[in-house]
Amino acid sequence: MRLDRFLSETTGMSRKEATKTLHRSEVTVNGDVAKKGVQQISDDSVVIWNGVQLKLMGPTYLMMHKPTGSVCANDDPNHMTIFAYLDIPNPDKLHTVGRLDVDTSGLLLITNDGQWSHRITSPKHKCTKVYRAWLADPVDEADVKLFAEGIQLRGEATLTEPAKLEIVGEKEALVYITEGRYHQVRRMFAACGNKVESLHREQVGELALDPDLAPGEARALTAEEVALF
Repeated sequence: MRLDRFLSETTGMSRKEATKTLHRSEVTVNGDVAKKGVQQISDDSVVIWNGVQLKLMGPTYLMMHKPTGSVCANDDPNHMTIFAYLDIPNPDKLHTVGRLDVDTSGLLLITNDGQWSHRITSPKHKCTKVYRAWLADPVDEADVKLFAEGIQLRGEATLTEPAKLEIVGEKEALVYITEGRYHQVRRMFAACGNKVESLHREQVGELALDPDLAPGEARALTAEEVALF
């Protein structure tokens, strides 16, 4: 790989900016100052820019505790994006595995592996997502059957897939769904005459949110966790 391309991919700078950086003698390769963008970089080359070693991003798999008020986008004019919480180079090369809306907190997976992401989000794989919902009104026992049979959402042509509703408190419930329709959990409760006051995703598939992660924090998945999907 050319050095200027390597700089661009590891720092996010443009090729033009990389050329200027090299002309300023800010980059060394294996201890020697490098000034030519055409210089080839091998896998074992040590590239240093202003005292920081640069490395290409390999396959990346992260778990984040998404806080409310943030959006699952690389850029947004009105809200803080979840990528602003990540202290890693080139976060724009990552994407979220599905989305949580601005008012929903909890488990969010982030990766640069499109095939892995697809295995989780593709409807045919029916990956279960578990949400904890706090409601405005007491949860009706009759809703358990409605969720299991499928609910007609406003503006939708088909019923939702069968979902499990587990009542854990007067105004608190766990919802297990295998779809990812727009604001689905909130709309399902709305169709039953109730309102979600707060929503938190606890689990995706067999992977549960790490209880040690505070809102806004993230960590790399273990190899065993990646292999769950």
